[in-house]
Amino acid sequence: MPERLLRLSGLEPFVLTSDIPFVNVGERTNVTGSARFRKLIKERDYATALEVARDQVENGAQIIDINMDEGLIDSKAVMVEFLNLLAAEPDIARVPIMLDSSKWEVIEAGLQCVQGKSVVNSISLKEGEEQFRHHAGLCLAYGAAVVVMAFDESGQADTFERKTEICARAYKILTEEIGFPPEDIIFDPNIFAIATGIEEHNNYGVDFIEAARWIRQNLPHAHISGGVSNLSFSFRGNEPVREAMHAVFLYHAIQAGMDMGIVNAGQLAVYDQIDAELREACEDVVLNRRDDATERLLEIAEKYRGEAGGPKREKDLSWREFSVEKRLEHALVNGIVEYVEADTEEARLQATRPLDVIEGPLMAGMNVVGDLFGAGKMFLPQVVKSARVMKQAVAVLLPYMEEEKRLNGGSDRETAGKVLMATVKGDVHDIGKNIVGVVLACNNYEVIDLGVMVPSQKILEVAREQNVDAIGLSGLITPSLDEMVHVASEMEREGFNIPLLIGGATTSKTHTAVKISPQYQKNTAIYVTDASRAVGVVSSLLSPSQQKAYIENIRAEYLDVAERHERSEAAKKRLPLADARANALKLDWAGFAAHTPSFTGTRIIDDWNLQDIARYIDWTPFFQTWEMKGVYPRILDDEKQGEAARALFAEAQEMLARIIDGNWFRPRAVVGFWPANSVGDDIRLYTGEDRTETLTMLHTLRQQVWKRGNRPNVALSDFVAPEGAGPDYVGGFVVTAGPEESEIATRFERANDDYSSIMVKALADRFAEAMAEMLHERVRRELWGYAPDENLGNADLIAERYDGIRPAPGYPAQPDHTEKLTLFNLLDATNATGVELTESMAMWPGSSVSGFYIGHPEAYYFGVAKVEEDQVRDYATRKGMSLKETERWLAPILNYIRKDAVA
Repeated sequence: MPERLLRLSGLEPFVLTSDIPFVNVGERTNVTGSARFRKLIKERDYATALEVARDQVENGAQIIDINMDEGLIDSKAVMVEFLNLLAAEPDIARVPIMLDSSKWEVIEAGLQCVQGKSVVNSISLKEGEEQFRHHAGLCLAYGAAVVVMAFDESGQADTFERKTEICARAYKILTEEIGFPPEDIIFDPNIFAIATGIEEHNNYGVDFIEAARWIRQNLPHAHISGGVSNLSFSFRGNEPVREAMHAVFLYHAIQAGMDMGIVNAGQLAVYDQIDAELREACEDVVLNRRDDATERLLEIAEKYRGEAGGPKREKDLSWREFSVEKRLEHALVNGIVEYVEADTEEARLQATRPLDVIEGPLMAGMNVVGDLFGAGKMFLPQVVKSARVMKQAVAVLLPYMEEEKRLNGGSDRETAGKVLMATVKGDVHDIGKNIVGVVLACNNYEVIDLGVMVPSQKILEVAREQNVDAIGLSGLITPSLDEMVHVASEMEREGFNIPLLIGGATTSKTHTAVKISPQYQKNTAIYVTDASRAVGVVSSLLSPSQQKAYIENIRAEYLDVAERHERSEAAKKRLPLADARANALKLDWAGFAAHTPSFTGTRIIDDWNLQDIARYIDWTPFFQTWEMKGVYPRILDDEKQGEAARALFAEAQEMLARIIDGNWFRPRAVVGFWPANSVGDDIRLYTGEDRTETLTMLHTLRQQVWKRGNRPNVALSDFVAPEGAGPDYVGGFVVTAGPEESEIATRFERANDDYSSIMVKALADRFAEAMAEMLHERVRRELWGYAPDENLGNADLIAERYDGIRPAPGYPAQPDHTEKLTLFNLLDATNATGVELTESMAMWPGSSVSGFYIGHPEAYYFGVAKVEEDQVRDYATRKGMSLKETERWLAPILNYIRKDAVA
């Protein structure tokens, strides 16, 4: 019978014999352990990524560990692609591969395409014996060796007793029940950080070494591995000390039986060549030989920093000397994520229960954040970064809390309240909602986010099932206002008695007071201006001592707002439609000759370059997204907001560079031009230049407010040459940054990084608006060509110092969203760009812009404002819609309310 040896292979066989005392598993092809490799993979620079793998092999790695687990990477697809490319590089593929992932589907995908006999890293008893047997059986079927983590249903093994108990249990299942070859079992008994300042950590090195010795003696033919870099985590930034600690640890662990480890093969000090003073200090902490070993190593560590690991870091890390509670507070206030996992773990080990870490140092830190935010000393971007730190800390604790709950029936964490949030049916915009959710979560509220396009029935069902304390509704487009009214009336009808929060770009205190609040009398509907007010509002609404008086004050205030609004509207003089038309804008058409576009019909525009688009970005709305008020670039020097604005802008530029370099977005657009003339308040589009056949009608609305000084009552049709006055043209467009932003934002959210998720959405919106600006310029200078010599800077474009306009359906000059249907049909926009319309006429993806082009040099933007019933009836007839349906779409601008209308 052949000797029981671990036999692996790439293109060449590898047999672990007694002549090989230690197997170096190269760690630099791991996106979670190497920032450089992660960047290369994200940028799809596979050629350079393969060089990283090649360097590992040339530096002595006998196996290379490949891990693609990262929030913004499709781990499965990238693993397969990289392995296939690696297979074509014989100088790399000659060594065996260790497939490393926390996702079984990624491991299995790798097993299906890797050459030779590989190693799976890892399987464990974490999810119970059934799952362990399943994964082990599949590894056996694929012919792979396995790394078995010392991790069971109760968590990771930290002591010698736990390490040996779990390894023995796993060994018995693998060898006696599954028939797994013992020589193909590699145990990882967990290398944890030592010299952290916590007494319980001092023996971690010894526990691992002794566990390795026990496994060798009691579990025949099995092997021992571990991630060596974990050992020196508390000395991050001081590479010479880290390398010395690794070398000392391996010297003793290998003697005890450890025969492989994940190390940087090119950065491993030689034991005998380590400075004697440093080697002794490292030996003291690794073997736990002195009570003051950590202090002694800290005392001498600084003198070695930079000798082999480059110059000293200039970043101030003095806060790392604080207590763990103060370190967590500092990280939360400053949005620092680098150390949060280690610090949270340290706090957990000091605490009685993992929940104590949340309710203790983490919430204490967030209270500081809340106080600074409330005092105007922190701004929203900084708070969202603090939330990222909080989320990543909670993610460390969550498995332990769930396990405690399962084993001991531990109670749920007490929160300040439970708030359900949703973007209403038909609406796809959620940046503002997400920001409010983050701010509430930072203040210990449990937030249930249902996402976008959520129907009222689902909102109320989940609210009832989850027994929430408040509901928050968000919306950007005007039809969302009606949907909010509907949700409020349904809450009243179904007997809810919890606060209803209203927010979003089109919402207002007046609309809430006039339209929503009267529909919901069992509690209150309240308008929330922005995220900075959300916590105060919710706190008052849910406080037993404040709630009653607060709601009474809100009701009294809203009653006053509604009455003042009614008086104001009544005082405004409006013209009958006939009089408004008689006062229409009258341009000199006799002296006007429309420029003929370079083509008629539609054209897809696909020659977009992200770098070029970025030059057209208007940054002022970007800061408004983050609730920072001011005009770019002056906001960067604002006395109060300047420092935070500059930091936000710098990070936006960093992500902008990543978006451009990685081609994160796939912009697409369609544009069209058609022969046109106005017919009263409408615009007729023709099929051809002979203008004998109507293609479709565009319908516009006219201002009806009485005006002083002979100012006209304008409609968009006034800017298009009327029939009989000569030929004219109208254009249309749809642009989108693409659906990719939603996918990327979701990956950030899954990685507990709301800050980056919101940032990428905000930048996607800026790209879409910049595309609209860029395309309009191209239309004026080239595609329509009526201003070929235009030469405007970005500031001039933002200030709209150009000829012509691009009014959008659903906006003030044409408040009827259903005109988007006509526009999309004309352009075949969905097939051309992938942009779709929801039932409320919102565009999906949300980072999309559409509109019409009108080229007359005297055209300008305006607002229709309130309209009377005579115009609504006339408009319904022209469009061929029922009066009730027309009223539904025009509800926000109606100057009357009929009992049977959906207003």
